[in-house]
Amino acid sequence: MWTKLVPVTALIASVSLTGGTAYAEPTTPVGGEALGSRGLVVPAGVKKPPKSKATSYVIADAGTGQVLAAKDAHGRYLPASTLKTLTALTLIPKLDKNRKIRPSQNACNQEGSAVGLSPKATYKVDDLFKALMMSSGNDAAMALAETNGGLAKTMSDMNAEAKRLQANDTVAKTPSGLDKPGQSSSAYDLALIARAGLANPEFRRYISTKTSKFPAPKGYYEISNHNKLLWRYQGMIGVKNGWTSKAQASFVGAATRGGHTIVVSIMRHQGGFWDEITQLLDWGFSVRGKAAPVGQLVDPLPASALAAPQQRPSAAAPASPGTSVTPAAQPPLLDTAASKQTDSTKTVGSLVIGGGLLFGLIWLGYGIRRKRGRSRL
Repeated sequence: MWTKLVPVTALIASVSLTGGTAYAEPTTPVGGEALGSRGLVVPAGVKKPPKSKATSYVIADAGTGQVLAAKDAHGRYLPASTLKTLTALTLIPKLDKNRKIRPSQNACNQEGSAVGLSPKATYKVDDLFKALMMSSGNDAAMALAETNGGLAKTMSDMNAEAKRLQANDTVAKTPSGLDKPGQSSSAYDLALIARAGLANPEFRRYISTKTSKFPAPKGYYEISNHNKLLWRYQGMIGVKNGWTSKAQASFVGAATRGGHTIVVSIMRHQGGFWDEITQLLDWGFSVRGKAAPVGQLVDPLPASALAAPQQRPSAAAPASPGTSVTPAAQPPLLDTAASKQTDSTKTVGSLVIGGGLLFGLIWLGYGIRRKRGRSRL
């Protein structure tokens, strides 16, 4: 059964209750109007991308940020372990990679994929980031969160980082990507986060490492990167794959050829996507620079916009005139952040705002009557 959520921002404008200036969230999808489509969006004049079983995907040029093709780019889905890209991007600048820690029993007992942390062993933060991005260790994710000051602080930091990047479809509830109600991301956001990560040398080092020695209570053992394309695809840099039974398969990856880097992100795939990813990457390299983009991976928000949201600039990029849009074959798991308002949501919004104004007038009238009554005493 499909679950549909309607963003609150689609109903009413945000209003400050602390005396600040009220502002309305931008209604145009982040990255451009065409990316609001749930169907396939491709530039005119080039062949369509190879078919993919993914419900949602984005192909983009990491250098220019141009989105070359997309399908339900802003559809909100469970991210599984691809959310670890946001965990790494958030925590790498905050934690000393040479700091040594001993993980808690809670961290070591995390369910799902694990690198095998032991409370009896000591690890460098650097080891934990390798475990996070190479072995997809949920235990490493929790250990890093605890090192950062705790789970609540880390979730706050991750969601703040998502907002800074304008990854507005992303809501982090866990550092590992394990399914939790309310957690979401989109193919657009995964591409946006990966692009930001590629600009960080430490992030690139972790995602591109194929094998590494990992500490054990006695000695070491070898871990390997779960990204099979590091061995199969020419120029593959890496990034991250994920899977849970609810999220199904997800992946975001990047490769460089001829001085250019292409990013591909997919969400809600039935599995066995490796060959599809290579074909989507090949297509991206073949059309890069030959067709008008269908959208744009936007830049992070400036510090001034984060401090004063009423001055927040529009994140939209103009739609390309030669864009072909194919309607979606199926609805997304969760509603898109870029969904347009329906008549019913507009009606609800009008009722909410109208009700607030009516209440204010009634209260004002009541206050005037009380004042008159007191003057008669």
